[in-house]
Amino acid sequence: MKKVANILLSTVFVMTAIVPQALASRCVDLTLIHTTDVHGNFFPHDYINQKPGEGSIARVMTYIDSIRTTKGRDNVILLDGGDILQGQPTVYLYNFEDTCSQHIASRVYNFMEYDAITIGNHDVETGHAVYDRFNSQLHNGFVAANVIEKQTGKPYFEPYRIIERQGIRIAVLGLLTPAIPAWLPQNLWSGLEFEDMVDSARKWITIINENENPDLIVGLFHAGNDASRHTGEYLENASMIIAKSVPGFDIVLTGHDHNRYNSVILNDAGESVVVLNPANNAENVSEVAISLRIDDSGKITERKITGNIVSVKNLEPSQRFMNEFKTDLSKIENYVNRKIGVSTGDFTTRDAYFGPSAFIRLIHDLQLKITGAEISMAAPLSFDATIKQGDIRISDMFKLYKYENQLYVMNLSGKEVKDYLEYSYSNWVNTMKPGDKHILKFASPTPTAANSALLNPAYNFDSAAGIRYRVDVTREPGNKVTIISMENGEPFELDRIYRVAVNSYRGNGGGDHLTRGAGIAHNQLTSRIVWATDRDMRFYLIKEIEMMKKITPNNVKNWEFVPRDIVEPAITNDNKILFSK
Repeated sequence: MKKVANILLSTVFVMTAIVPQALASRCVDLTLIHTTDVHGNFFPHDYINQKPGEGSIARVMTYIDSIRTTKGRDNVILLDGGDILQGQPTVYLYNFEDTCSQHIASRVYNFMEYDAITIGNHDVETGHAVYDRFNSQLHNGFVAANVIEKQTGKPYFEPYRIIERQGIRIAVLGLLTPAIPAWLPQNLWSGLEFEDMVDSARKWITIINENENPDLIVGLFHAGNDASRHTGEYLENASMIIAKSVPGFDIVLTGHDHNRYNSVILNDAGESVVVLNPANNAENVSEVAISLRIDDSGKITERKITGNIVSVKNLEPSQRFMNEFKTDLSKIENYVNRKIGVSTGDFTTRDAYFGPSAFIRLIHDLQLKITGAEISMAAPLSFDATIKQGDIRISDMFKLYKYENQLYVMNLSGKEVKDYLEYSYSNWVNTMKPGDKHILKFASPTPTAANSALLNPAYNFDSAAGIRYRVDVTREPGNKVTIISMENGEPFELDRIYRVAVNSYRGNGGGDHLTRGAGIAHNQLTSRIVWATDRDMRFYLIKEIEMMKKITPNNVKNWEFVPRDIVEPAITNDNKILFSK
């Protein structure tokens, strides 16, 4: 018995010696969820096309509730990468029509309990009054280190935020693509400037490490991964450069370009960085599983971070979410269904890729009427949109004009008008020879209906009204466009100054039509603007149609692709590829 007793005492002693060490070393499992480029898609309905929507924050709510239930609320972090305030009528209504109520977007993001949000370029495009109001109403507002207040030289928003979970300190650094001045009128971002993302990241990661001693650092960036894309002088998408060349980030969450991305890269210090982008419209979320082992001194001895893109399109919308915003749903329905006029026929963007289009002509005619300009430039902002014959409602106006651009009149010489168009068509169509199958520039050398992405975005395919011209696809870029005359028969003169109507995106250098195309220095663009609207284009288009009461498709054949024997078979072929799905 004595021998047994000694063995038992020895066992107790060993167990006692082990327990403190086991208790001191611990594991922490966290889940980070990320949305970006939601564009007002809060509810499972597309209010522009009046059909069920595939994504929505309502579905994300179902997903996040499930994760919070299974993982524990204190183990979940929820972040958003910006471009919230522009896209659906849902946000437009609260941006510009109902400006007294608390903004629906701030109520949605507070209800979802987001921990941090960065600002996107389409948030800035709503103007100070809107994004400042939204930010002031958030429980956890914008983080954006490179949005600088000129007067103080300091970040206009919080540069970063520390989020604590189970004693783990997570630093979230926000950054915005700095190309805002190339896209947006200065009045929308007055008093601000935008630092280069890479420079800002280097500066702030040092500050964060020195002052906060974080356990993890997350980059929450409103910028894409394709660093080859420049907008004027600005590097538009620096997210991957930062992930690779600025050591210290454990996770980089990207957005802006609407492209899904999931990768683990090695940075210049040989450290693994998880890089994720769930694309747009709340159809997917980024999910990051973080597993940490911490020793008795509080040091992380092991870390495992894995990323995944999760679709929420097949989830049922959260009933809790839908009930919370029941009154808003009724209000939005009434708004988008408000009748503003009648259309005597169908308008579609589908023919806009192959010649004059009644859809684009409607925009041209309204721009010319509103401004009194001599020439109008416009593009199909919605890739495939139709306004049907019958009653025109507010929802149709989001098809007609997708973005909240303002309208400018700019002084351009005839040569600059021609060079502008040369640049547009060089991005739009191929240089063809007899027998070529494709007039359009596709991303794939062998495009099919299942693989029909265009090489360049259609919202940069500007055509003109007010002049008569032809585009010879057999000629080299820069020599395709021949301007015959003004539409009224008067001569078109290369050395004359014309008043040209363009949207503010184009007028500020967006798409490079005026800079790389017409050859105007970016810092000279403002001096060319002789008139501008106070509000967005859609507002004025609505007012014009309300006054007109009726619109009729009017496909003015003021321009064409030539020679017809080469382009007609290619147009038929490409039309099937783009629109036979």
